[in-house]
Amino acid sequence: MLLLKSLLIYIIAGFAEIAGCFAAWLWLKEGRSAWVLVPGLCSLALFALILTRIEAESAGRAYAAYGGVYITASLIWMRLVEGRTPDKWELLGAGICLAGAGLILFAPRN
Repeated sequence: MLLLKSLLIYIIAGFAEIAGCFAAWLWLKEGRSAWVLVPGLCSLALFALILTRIEAESAGRAYAAYGGVYITASLIWMRLVEGRTPDKWELLGAGICLAGAGLILFAPRN
């Protein structure tokens, strides 16, 4: 149950962070209105709040494990929102990062 809850929290946090950062991308790189930053900033605030729900002994451990999920969520975003398909190396890298994230968060400790 803890694994499922953590995974769900990380997925929601990942897409909230990516959406917020994508708003800045749209504004600065695509020439969209600065108004796209308003929902983007709300999304980034939501990301920060959601990530605090992770069961971990320290913030650093929760954030380190989140890195692997963020990488994977970014590739999913690239496919679903930007319409670009990740290549085999991106997918392999994401798999390696997810394995590392799981090790960081769920390894047995004293």
